[in-house]
Amino acid sequence: MMSKKRINRREFIHAAGATGVGLMAGLPAAAKLRENPMAEIQSAAALAAPKLETVRLGFIGVGARGSGHVAQMLMMEGVEIKAICDIHAPTAQASAKRCTDKGRPAPDLYTQGPDDYKRMLDRDDIDAVLISTPWEDHVRMSVDAMDRDKHAFVEVPAATTIEGCWDLVETAEKRQKHCMMMENVCYGREELLVLNMCRLGVFGELLHGEAAYIHDLRGQMNEVERGTGSWRTYQYAKTNGNLYPTHGLGPVAQYMNINRGDRFDYMSSVSSPSRAREVYAREHFPEDHKWNKLKFICGDINTSIIKTVGGKTIMVQWDEQLPRPYTRHNLIQGTRGVWGGFPDRMVVEGRTPSTHSWAEGDDLKPWYDQYEHPLWKRVGEEAVKAGGHGGMDFVMLWRIIYCLRNGLPMDQDVYDGAAWSSVTPLSAESVAARSKSVDFPDFTRGKWKSMKPLAIVS
Repeated sequence: MMSKKRINRREFIHAAGATGVGLMAGLPAAAKLRENPMAEIQSAAALAAPKLETVRLGFIGVGARGSGHVAQMLMMEGVEIKAICDIHAPTAQASAKRCTDKGRPAPDLYTQGPDDYKRMLDRDDIDAVLISTPWEDHVRMSVDAMDRDKHAFVEVPAATTIEGCWDLVETAEKRQKHCMMMENVCYGREELLVLNMCRLGVFGELLHGEAAYIHDLRGQMNEVERGTGSWRTYQYAKTNGNLYPTHGLGPVAQYMNINRGDRFDYMSSVSSPSRAREVYAREHFPEDHKWNKLKFICGDINTSIIKTVGGKTIMVQWDEQLPRPYTRHNLIQGTRGVWGGFPDRMVVEGRTPSTHSWAEGDDLKPWYDQYEHPLWKRVGEEAVKAGGHGGMDFVMLWRIIYCLRNGLPMDQDVYDGAAWSSVTPLSAESVAARSKSVDFPDFTRGKWKSMKPLAIVS
Protein backbone atom coordinates (compact mmCIF):
# COMPACT_ATOMS: atom_id res chain seq x y z
CA MET A 1 0.00 0.00 0.00
CA MET A 2 1.25 3.48 -0.81
CA SER A 3 2.26 5.68 2.11
CA LYS A 4 -0.32 8.19 3.29
CA LYS A 5 2.27 10.97 3.21
CA ARG A 6 1.49 13.88 0.91
CA ILE A 7 2.85 13.22 -2.56
CA ASN A 8 3.50 15.80 -5.19
CA ARG A 9 1.80 16.08 -8.55
CA ARG A 10 4.47 14.36 -10.62
CA GLU A 11 4.79 11.52 -8.09
CA PHE A 12 1.04 11.03 -8.30
CA ILE A 13 1.11 10.81 -12.09
CA HIS A 14 4.03 8.38 -11.99
CA ALA A 15 2.36 6.19 -9.39
CA ALA A 16 -0.88 6.10 -11.34
CA GLY A 17 0.95 5.25 -14.52
CA ALA A 18 2.67 2.35 -12.80
CA THR A 19 -0.69 0.76 -12.05
CA GLY A 20 -1.88 1.03 -15.63
CA VAL A 21 -3.30 3.73 -17.87
CA GLY A 22 -6.83 2.73 -16.96
CA LEU A 23 -6.53 4.47 -13.60
CA MET A 24 -5.56 7.76 -15.20
CA ALA A 25 -8.20 7.47 -17.89
CA GLY A 26 -10.88 7.10 -15.23
CA LEU A 27 -10.03 10.38 -13.54
CA PRO A 28 -11.20 13.84 -14.65
CA ALA A 29 -8.37 16.09 -15.83
CA ALA A 30 -8.50 18.38 -12.81
CA ALA A 31 -8.31 15.48 -10.36
CA LYS A 32 -5.13 14.30 -12.04
CA LEU A 33 -3.31 17.53 -11.40
CA ARG A 34 -4.81 19.45 -8.49
CA GLU A 35 -2.23 18.24 -6.00
CA ASN A 36 -0.12 21.21 -4.84
CA PRO A 37 3.51 20.13 -4.57
CA MET A 38 4.66 23.59 -3.53
CA ALA A 39 2.26 24.73 -0.84
CA GLU A 40 4.98 26.82 0.73
CA ILE A 41 5.68 28.72 -2.50
CA GLN A 42 4.27 32.21 -2.92
CA SER A 43 1.50 32.69 -5.49
CA ALA A 44 2.23 34.57 -8.70
CA ALA A 45 -1.17 36.29 -8.51
CA ALA A 46 -0.83 40.07 -8.95
CA LEU A 47 2.93 39.61 -9.20
CA ALA A 48 4.73 42.95 -9.28
CA ALA A 49 8.44 42.59 -9.98
CA PRO A 50 11.00 45.28 -9.08
CA LYS A 51 11.05 48.26 -11.41
CA LEU A 52 13.44 48.23 -14.35
CA GLU A 53 14.63 51.65 -15.48
CA THR A 54 15.80 50.08 -18.73
CA VAL A 55 14.40 46.76 -19.95
CA ARG A 56 17.17 44.63 -21.46
CA LEU A 57 15.71 42.12 -23.90
CA GLY A 58 16.65 38.87 -25.54
CA PHE A 59 14.67 37.26 -28.36
CA ILE A 60 14.29 33.55 -29.05
CA GLY A 61 12.92 33.08 -32.55
CA VAL A 62 12.76 36.03 -34.95
CA GLY A 63 10.87 34.61 -37.90
CA ALA A 64 7.62 36.10 -39.14
CA ARG A 65 6.31 36.81 -35.63
CA GLY A 66 9.48 37.47 -33.66
CA SER A 67 10.94 39.86 -36.22
CA GLY A 68 7.83 42.02 -35.85
CA HIS A 69 8.39 42.13 -32.10
CA VAL A 70 11.98 43.27 -32.66
CA ALA A 71 10.84 46.03 -35.02
CA GLN A 72 8.22 47.32 -32.60
CA MET A 73 10.44 47.11 -29.53
CA LEU A 74 12.84 49.42 -31.35
CA MET A 75 10.09 52.05 -31.16
CA MET A 76 9.84 51.83 -27.37
CA GLU A 77 11.58 54.05 -24.84
CA GLY A 78 13.65 52.41 -22.13
CA VAL A 79 14.42 49.27 -24.13
CA GLU A 80 17.74 47.71 -25.09
CA ILE A 81 17.95 44.69 -27.38
CA LYS A 82 20.94 42.76 -26.11
CA ALA A 83 20.75 39.42 -27.92
CA ILE A 84 18.88 37.46 -30.58
CA CYS A 85 18.69 33.69 -30.97
CA ASP A 86 17.41 31.83 -34.03
CA ILE A 87 18.41 28.50 -35.54
CA HIS A 88 18.52 30.17 -38.98
CA ALA A 89 21.48 32.56 -39.04
CA PRO A 90 20.25 34.79 -41.91
CA THR A 91 16.97 35.34 -40.06
CA ALA A 92 18.81 36.38 -36.90
CA GLN A 93 21.09 38.65 -38.93
CA ALA A 94 18.10 40.36 -40.54
CA SER A 95 16.68 41.36 -37.15
CA ALA A 96 20.12 42.46 -35.96
CA LYS A 97 20.31 44.73 -39.01
CA ARG A 98 17.00 46.28 -38.00
CA CYS A 99 18.69 47.33 -34.77
CA THR A 100 21.77 48.85 -36.40
CA ASP A 101 19.65 50.55 -39.06
CA LYS A 102 17.92 52.35 -36.18
CA GLY A 103 21.25 53.45 -34.77
CA ARG A 104 21.18 50.89 -31.97
CA PRO A 105 24.10 48.66 -30.97
CA ALA A 106 24.23 45.34 -32.78
CA PRO A 107 22.79 42.58 -30.57
CA ASP A 108 24.82 39.44 -30.00
CA LEU A 109 23.59 36.50 -32.07
CA TYR A 110 23.07 32.89 -31.01
CA THR A 111 22.57 30.63 -34.01
CA GLN A 112 24.36 27.39 -33.14
CA GLY A 113 21.41 25.04 -33.05
CA PRO A 114 18.15 24.48 -31.19
CA ASP A 115 19.69 24.68 -27.70
CA ASP A 116 21.86 27.74 -28.24
CA TYR A 117 19.20 29.84 -26.55
CA LYS A 118 20.50 28.43 -23.24
CA ARG A 119 23.83 30.17 -23.80
CA MET A 120 21.95 33.42 -24.30
CA LEU A 121 19.95 32.85 -21.11
CA ASP A 122 23.16 32.43 -19.13
CA ARG A 123 23.92 36.13 -19.63
CA ASP A 124 23.36 38.43 -16.67
CA ASP A 125 22.54 41.51 -18.77
CA ILE A 126 19.09 40.34 -19.95
CA ASP A 127 15.95 41.03 -17.91
CA ALA A 128 13.30 39.44 -20.12
CA VAL A 129 13.00 37.26 -23.19
CA LEU A 130 10.39 37.15 -25.94
CA ILE A 131 9.78 33.64 -27.24
CA SER A 132 8.35 33.21 -30.75
CA THR A 133 9.12 29.62 -31.64
CA PRO A 134 7.10 26.50 -32.58
CA TRP A 135 4.52 25.53 -29.98
CA GLU A 136 6.33 22.50 -28.61
CA ASP A 137 9.26 24.71 -27.54
CA HIS A 138 7.26 27.24 -25.56
CA VAL A 139 7.23 25.52 -22.17
CA ARG A 140 10.86 24.46 -21.98
CA MET A 141 12.11 27.83 -23.17
CA SER A 142 9.87 29.75 -20.78
CA VAL A 143 10.86 27.53 -17.86
CA ASP A 144 14.55 27.81 -18.73
CA ALA A 145 14.23 31.60 -18.92
CA MET A 146 12.58 31.90 -15.51
CA ASP A 147 15.03 29.45 -13.97
CA ARG A 148 17.79 31.80 -15.15
CA ASP A 149 16.17 34.83 -13.54
CA LYS A 150 14.50 36.22 -16.66
CA HIS A 151 10.87 37.20 -17.21
CA ALA A 152 9.31 35.10 -19.98
CA PHE A 153 6.95 36.48 -22.62
CA VAL A 154 5.79 33.68 -24.87
CA GLU A 155 3.68 33.47 -28.00
CA VAL A 156 0.35 31.64 -28.07
CA PRO A 157 -0.41 29.01 -27.03
CA ALA A 158 1.74 29.06 -23.90
CA ALA A 159 1.53 25.26 -23.62
CA THR A 160 -0.11 22.36 -25.43
CA THR A 161 -0.44 19.93 -22.50
CA ILE A 162 -1.83 20.17 -18.98
CA GLU A 163 1.55 19.12 -17.63
CA GLY A 164 3.15 21.98 -19.55
CA CYS A 165 0.64 24.45 -18.13
CA TRP A 166 1.52 23.32 -14.62
CA ASP A 167 5.25 23.58 -15.37
CA LEU A 168 4.78 27.24 -16.30
CA VAL A 169 2.66 27.96 -13.22
CA GLU A 170 4.98 26.26 -10.77
CA THR A 171 8.12 27.86 -12.20
CA ALA A 172 6.60 31.36 -12.19
CA GLU A 173 5.55 30.84 -8.58
CA LYS A 174 8.90 29.43 -7.51
CA ARG A 175 11.00 32.07 -9.27
CA GLN A 176 8.53 34.96 -8.82
CA LYS A 177 8.97 35.90 -12.46
CA HIS A 178 6.45 37.10 -14.98
CA CYS A 179 5.35 34.43 -17.43
CA MET A 180 2.92 36.11 -19.81
CA MET A 181 1.40 34.53 -22.87
CA MET A 182 1.38 37.33 -25.44
CA GLU A 183 -2.29 37.21 -26.41
CA ASN A 184 -2.29 40.29 -28.58
CA VAL A 185 -6.03 40.25 -29.32
CA CYS A 186 -6.72 41.39 -25.77
CA TYR A 187 -5.19 44.71 -26.85
CA GLY A 188 -7.28 45.29 -29.97
CA ARG A 189 -9.29 48.49 -30.11
CA GLU A 190 -12.63 46.67 -30.24
CA GLU A 191 -11.71 44.26 -27.45
CA LEU A 192 -10.51 47.06 -25.16
CA LEU A 193 -13.70 49.03 -25.89
CA VAL A 194 -15.88 46.04 -25.00
CA LEU A 195 -13.84 45.36 -21.84
CA ASN A 196 -14.46 48.93 -20.71
CA MET A 197 -18.19 48.64 -21.49
CA CYS A 198 -18.41 45.38 -19.54
CA ARG A 199 -16.68 46.92 -16.53
CA LEU A 200 -19.11 49.86 -16.62
CA GLY A 201 -22.12 47.53 -16.70
CA VAL A 202 -23.40 48.56 -20.13
CA PHE A 203 -24.50 44.99 -20.93
CA GLY A 204 -25.79 44.21 -17.45
CA GLU A 205 -24.84 40.94 -15.77
CA LEU A 206 -22.71 38.88 -18.16
CA LEU A 207 -24.10 35.42 -18.87
CA HIS A 208 -22.65 34.03 -22.09
CA GLY A 209 -19.75 34.54 -24.48
CA GLU A 210 -18.75 33.23 -27.88
CA ALA A 211 -15.14 33.06 -28.98
CA ALA A 212 -13.49 31.67 -32.09
CA TYR A 213 -10.48 31.41 -34.30
CA ILE A 214 -11.84 30.82 -37.79
CA HIS A 215 -8.99 31.40 -40.24
CA ASP A 216 -8.28 29.52 -43.46
CA LEU A 217 -4.59 28.67 -43.08
CA ARG A 218 -4.31 25.86 -45.61
CA GLY A 219 -1.87 28.01 -47.58
CA GLN A 220 0.71 27.56 -44.83
CA MET A 221 1.16 24.02 -46.12
CA ASN A 222 3.17 25.55 -48.97
CA GLU A 223 5.85 26.49 -46.39
CA VAL A 224 7.37 23.03 -46.62
CA GLU A 225 10.98 23.45 -45.49
CA ARG A 226 10.87 26.71 -43.52
CA GLY A 227 8.19 28.93 -42.06
CA THR A 228 5.13 28.30 -39.93
CA GLY A 229 3.65 25.62 -42.16
CA SER A 230 6.81 23.51 -42.02
CA TRP A 231 6.09 22.62 -38.38
CA ARG A 232 2.47 23.57 -37.85
CA THR A 233 1.14 21.22 -40.53
CA TYR A 234 2.19 18.26 -38.39
CA GLN A 235 -0.03 19.48 -35.55
CA TYR A 236 -3.16 18.59 -37.53
CA ALA A 237 -1.96 14.99 -37.62
CA LYS A 238 -1.34 14.84 -33.86
CA THR A 239 -4.39 16.23 -32.06
CA ASN A 240 -8.14 16.20 -32.62
CA GLY A 241 -9.49 19.20 -30.75
CA ASN A 242 -9.18 22.97 -30.63
CA LEU A 243 -5.55 23.60 -31.55
CA TYR A 244 -5.56 27.39 -31.18
CA PRO A 245 -8.15 28.66 -28.72
CA THR A 246 -6.72 31.78 -27.16
CA HIS A 247 -7.25 34.57 -29.72
CA GLY A 248 -11.01 34.50 -29.32
CA LEU A 249 -11.14 33.17 -25.78
CA GLY A 250 -8.68 35.56 -24.12
CA PRO A 251 -10.78 38.73 -24.46
CA VAL A 252 -14.02 36.95 -23.50
CA ALA A 253 -12.30 35.51 -20.43
CA GLN A 254 -11.23 39.00 -19.44
CA TYR A 255 -14.76 40.36 -19.93
CA MET A 256 -16.02 37.62 -17.59
CA ASN A 257 -13.30 38.05 -14.92
CA ILE A 258 -12.03 34.51 -15.37
CA ASN A 259 -9.39 33.77 -12.70
CA ARG A 260 -10.50 37.01 -11.02
CA GLY A 261 -13.77 36.15 -9.33
CA ASP A 262 -14.75 33.22 -11.52
CA ARG A 263 -12.93 30.42 -13.33
CA PHE A 264 -13.45 27.77 -15.98
CA ASP A 265 -15.10 24.71 -14.41
CA TYR A 266 -15.69 22.07 -17.11
CA MET A 267 -16.00 21.70 -20.87
CA SER A 268 -17.51 19.45 -23.52
CA SER A 269 -16.14 19.35 -27.06
CA VAL A 270 -17.03 17.94 -30.49
CA SER A 271 -15.09 17.84 -33.75
CA SER A 272 -16.28 17.45 -37.33
CA PRO A 273 -14.60 14.95 -39.67
CA SER A 274 -11.09 15.81 -40.88
CA ARG A 275 -11.25 16.45 -44.61
CA ALA A 276 -9.88 19.81 -45.83
CA ARG A 277 -6.13 19.31 -45.38
CA GLU A 278 -6.13 15.89 -46.97
CA VAL A 279 -7.95 17.33 -49.97
CA TYR A 280 -5.61 20.33 -50.13
CA ALA A 281 -2.52 18.12 -49.99
CA ARG A 282 -3.87 15.83 -52.72
CA GLU A 283 -4.71 18.77 -55.01
CA HIS A 284 -1.56 20.85 -54.46
CA PHE A 285 1.31 18.40 -53.92
CA PRO A 286 2.70 15.32 -55.69
CA GLU A 287 1.33 11.97 -54.63
CA ASP A 288 4.58 11.02 -52.88
CA HIS A 289 4.92 14.35 -51.04
CA LYS A 290 5.25 14.12 -47.26
CA TRP A 291 1.99 15.99 -46.73
CA ASN A 292 0.19 13.24 -48.66
CA LYS A 293 1.76 10.66 -46.36
CA LEU A 294 0.38 12.30 -43.22
CA LYS A 295 -2.87 11.08 -41.73
CA PHE A 296 -4.73 14.23 -40.70
CA ILE A 297 -6.91 13.52 -37.68
CA CYS A 298 -7.93 16.96 -36.45
CA GLY A 299 -11.55 17.74 -37.20
CA ASP A 300 -11.94 20.63 -39.61
CA ILE A 301 -14.05 22.51 -37.09
CA ASN A 302 -14.15 22.02 -33.35
CA THR A 303 -16.87 23.40 -31.07
CA SER A 304 -16.55 23.42 -27.29
CA ILE A 305 -18.85 24.61 -24.53
CA ILE A 306 -17.30 25.85 -21.28
CA LYS A 307 -19.20 26.23 -18.02
CA THR A 308 -17.71 28.50 -15.35
CA VAL A 309 -17.93 27.99 -11.61
CA GLY A 310 -20.17 31.07 -11.52
CA GLY A 311 -22.58 29.52 -14.03
CA LYS A 312 -21.62 31.45 -17.17
CA THR A 313 -21.29 29.70 -20.53
CA ILE A 314 -18.79 30.17 -23.35
CA MET A 315 -18.89 28.66 -26.82
CA VAL A 316 -15.42 28.30 -28.33
CA GLN A 317 -14.90 27.40 -31.99
CA TRP A 318 -11.81 26.66 -34.04
CA ASP A 319 -11.31 26.09 -37.77
CA GLU A 320 -8.06 26.68 -39.68
CA GLN A 321 -8.84 24.84 -42.88
CA LEU A 322 -12.32 25.35 -44.29
CA PRO A 323 -13.16 28.02 -46.92
CA ARG A 324 -14.77 30.63 -44.69
CA PRO A 325 -14.17 34.32 -43.87
CA TYR A 326 -12.05 35.14 -40.85
CA THR A 327 -13.81 35.63 -37.51
CA ARG A 328 -13.13 35.54 -33.78
CA HIS A 329 -16.85 35.99 -32.96
CA ASN A 330 -16.08 38.17 -29.90
CA LEU A 331 -19.61 37.98 -28.59
CA ILE A 332 -20.57 38.84 -25.04
CA GLN A 333 -24.20 38.61 -23.87
CA GLY A 334 -25.55 40.21 -20.73
CA THR A 335 -28.96 40.80 -19.21
CA ARG A 336 -29.14 44.30 -20.74
CA GLY A 337 -27.53 43.77 -24.11
CA VAL A 338 -24.99 42.12 -26.37
CA TRP A 339 -21.87 42.92 -28.36
CA GLY A 340 -21.00 40.84 -31.39
CA GLY A 341 -17.93 41.09 -33.56
CA PHE A 342 -17.16 40.42 -37.24
CA PRO A 343 -18.72 42.79 -38.11
CA ASP A 344 -18.97 44.93 -34.97
CA ARG A 345 -22.55 45.35 -33.82
CA MET A 346 -24.48 45.67 -30.61
CA VAL A 347 -27.82 45.91 -28.84
CA VAL A 348 -28.41 47.61 -25.49
CA GLU A 349 -31.92 47.58 -24.15
CA GLY A 350 -33.33 51.10 -23.96
CA ARG A 351 -30.26 52.66 -25.59
CA THR A 352 -30.32 51.26 -29.14
CA PRO A 353 -33.38 51.59 -31.39
CA SER A 354 -34.50 47.97 -31.04
CA THR A 355 -33.63 44.71 -29.36
CA HIS A 356 -34.54 42.95 -32.62
CA SER A 357 -31.99 44.60 -34.91
CA TRP A 358 -28.33 45.43 -34.58
CA ALA A 359 -26.83 48.86 -34.17
CA GLU A 360 -23.76 48.75 -36.41
CA GLY A 361 -21.56 50.75 -38.76
CA ASP A 362 -21.79 54.50 -38.19
CA ASP A 363 -24.27 53.92 -35.35
CA LEU A 364 -21.35 52.70 -33.21
CA LYS A 365 -19.31 55.91 -33.41
CA PRO A 366 -21.01 57.54 -30.38
CA TRP A 367 -20.31 54.39 -28.39
CA TYR A 368 -16.64 54.49 -29.30
CA ASP A 369 -16.57 58.20 -28.41
CA GLN A 370 -18.06 57.47 -24.98
CA TYR A 371 -16.41 54.18 -24.08
CA GLU A 372 -13.03 54.14 -25.85
CA HIS A 373 -10.59 52.42 -23.53
CA PRO A 374 -8.11 54.85 -21.89
CA LEU A 375 -5.16 52.70 -22.98
CA TRP A 376 -6.20 52.98 -26.62
CA LYS A 377 -6.70 56.71 -26.21
CA ARG A 378 -3.16 56.96 -24.90
CA VAL A 379 -1.25 54.95 -27.50
CA GLY A 380 -3.80 53.91 -30.14
CA GLU A 381 -2.82 56.53 -32.72
CA GLU A 382 0.84 55.56 -32.45
CA ALA A 383 -0.14 51.88 -32.52
CA VAL A 384 -2.08 52.19 -35.77
CA LYS A 385 0.89 53.92 -37.40
CA ALA A 386 3.23 51.19 -36.15
CA GLY A 387 0.97 48.46 -37.54
CA GLY A 388 0.81 44.89 -36.36
CA HIS A 389 -2.73 43.48 -36.55
CA GLY A 390 -4.32 46.91 -36.54
CA GLY A 391 -2.14 48.19 -33.71
CA MET A 392 -2.87 45.53 -31.11
CA ASP A 393 0.70 44.18 -31.24
CA PHE A 394 2.17 47.59 -30.48
CA VAL A 395 -0.24 48.24 -27.59
CA MET A 396 0.59 44.85 -26.08
CA LEU A 397 4.35 45.40 -26.27
CA TRP A 398 4.05 48.99 -25.04
CA ARG A 399 2.05 47.79 -22.06
CA ILE A 400 4.57 45.03 -21.26
CA ILE A 401 7.43 47.52 -21.16
CA TYR A 402 5.37 50.02 -19.18
CA CYS A 403 4.56 47.42 -16.53
CA LEU A 404 8.19 46.25 -16.29
CA ARG A 405 9.49 49.82 -15.95
CA ASN A 406 6.90 50.72 -13.33
CA GLY A 407 6.89 47.51 -11.30
CA LEU A 408 3.25 46.70 -12.10
CA PRO A 409 1.50 43.33 -12.53
CA MET A 410 0.94 42.18 -16.10
CA ASP A 411 -2.58 42.34 -17.54
CA GLN A 412 -2.25 38.62 -18.36
CA ASP A 413 -0.51 36.41 -15.83
CA VAL A 414 0.72 32.83 -15.88
CA TYR A 415 -2.66 31.56 -14.65
CA ASP A 416 -4.41 33.15 -17.62
CA GLY A 417 -1.94 31.62 -20.05
CA ALA A 418 -2.41 28.21 -18.47
CA ALA A 419 -6.22 28.35 -18.33
CA TRP A 420 -6.68 29.64 -21.86
CA SER A 421 -4.10 27.24 -23.35
CA SER A 422 -5.52 24.23 -21.50
CA VAL A 423 -8.51 24.23 -23.83
CA THR A 424 -6.39 22.40 -26.42
CA PRO A 425 -5.59 19.23 -24.43
CA LEU A 426 -8.94 19.22 -22.64
CA SER A 427 -10.88 19.53 -25.90
CA ALA A 428 -8.92 16.59 -27.30
CA GLU A 429 -9.70 14.58 -24.18
CA SER A 430 -13.39 15.35 -24.46
CA VAL A 431 -13.57 14.58 -28.19
CA ALA A 432 -11.88 11.22 -27.61
CA ALA A 433 -14.43 10.40 -24.90
CA ARG A 434 -17.51 11.06 -27.07
CA SER A 435 -17.78 14.63 -25.78
CA LYS A 436 -17.78 13.70 -22.13
CA SER A 437 -17.28 16.81 -20.02
CA VAL A 438 -13.79 17.29 -18.62
CA ASP A 439 -12.78 19.42 -15.65
CA PHE A 440 -10.40 22.35 -15.80
CA PRO A 441 -7.57 22.33 -13.28
CA ASP A 442 -7.64 25.28 -10.91
CA PHE A 443 -4.22 26.61 -11.77
CA THR A 444 -4.64 29.42 -9.22
CA ARG A 445 -5.27 26.88 -6.41
CA GLY A 446 -8.16 28.95 -5.09
CA LYS A 447 -6.64 32.41 -5.56
CA TRP A 448 -9.24 33.20 -8.23
CA LYS A 449 -11.72 33.82 -5.43
CA SER A 450 -9.81 36.82 -4.11
CA MET A 451 -8.00 38.16 -7.20
CA LYS A 452 -9.29 41.54 -8.33
CA PRO A 453 -10.74 42.01 -11.83
CA LEU A 454 -8.42 43.44 -14.47
CA ALA A 455 -8.48 47.20 -14.03
CA ILE A 456 -9.25 49.66 -16.78
CA VAL A 457 -5.72 51.01 -17.04
CA SER A 458 -4.44 54.03 -18.87
